[in-house]
Amino acid sequence: MAAVGSGGSTATAGPGAVSAGALEPGATTAGNVKHLVLFLHEAVLVQYMDTLKLAVPSLIYTLQNNLQYVAISNLPAATFQVTYQLKILTTALFSVLMLNRSLSRLQWASLLLLFTGVAIVQAQQAGSGGPRPLDQSPGVGLAAVVASCLSSGFAGVYFEKILKGSSGSVWLRNLQLGLFGTALGLVGLWWTEGTAVARRGFFFGYTPAVWGVVLNQAFGGLLVAVVVKYADNILKGFATSLSIVLSTVASIRLFGFHVDPLFALGAGLVIGAVYLYSLPRGAAKAIASASAPTSGPCTHQQPPGQPPPPQLSSHHGDLSTEPFLPKSVLVK
Repeated sequence: MAAVGSGGSTATAGPGAVSAGALEPGATTAGNVKHLVLFLHEAVLVQYMDTLKLAVPSLIYTLQNNLQYVAISNLPAATFQVTYQLKILTTALFSVLMLNRSLSRLQWASLLLLFTGVAIVQAQQAGSGGPRPLDQSPGVGLAAVVASCLSSGFAGVYFEKILKGSSGSVWLRNLQLGLFGTALGLVGLWWTEGTAVARRGFFFGYTPAVWGVVLNQAFGGLLVAVVVKYADNILKGFATSLSIVLSTVASIRLFGFHVDPLFALGAGLVIGAVYLYSLPRGAAKAIASASAPTSGPCTHQQPPGQPPPPQLSSHHGDLSTEPFLPKSVLVK
């Protein structure tokens, strides 16, 4: 079998290898379709132990998606959007524990700022004495958000560890995730709503609003892949901040959400924390070194005819431009 990596290289593993050219998206001949089927049979069924590794994150992602609906049913949209940014904190902590990553002082400070902002928003939500629509329970919503963030962080880091420890391509891993996720979702549907589905049909209750949510979720998943490939984490941070602002504005217009100073403070802290966490790794040190005053004349005059001393690379050591934001945050 041949697995096509994200960089375009091909890793051969065993007899009957399938060429990378046979798996190009534009391949539509019958021979290439046959090669694709053989490739999937080898990758998914024959190497079943490798496929079973994806059952863990798939189960967690399925649980996470259901927890999000529980959370949004019990929290205002703006409060949910702000609180859900805790997934950055959980992903960072699992990255340290499972991938042996190190966090800088700016990272730790931004995570502390993020936690503080979410805590202020939740305090505002708990202290608001106004009527809650649709019998919302802030405690249930908060518990669902925290569980969803924990599951998102663990599953994202686990998935990233699988990708780095094997030669399987990203699209193959997503296919394996989709197979397990679909199977687990159908089992959960049969367990909880099997009788109603058998009596009313599978697509009962699929209103235009429901189809809109389904299409939006699918389109959002595709956009995540585009962000990972073409955008950087600073743009991702701006997009996250913009989503918080848009959710707040939409909640005001659609649900009469009231923005008080406490919520504005907490949301502002979260937006600032996301921006700081998305900065390149060496940005803070580079800014500090550039603004530091020089102590006296320290210029060294080069003798005539001698070449100038070599300049230090800006991509060496701590001045690397590797983003803070783990890739697993972008994946899910």
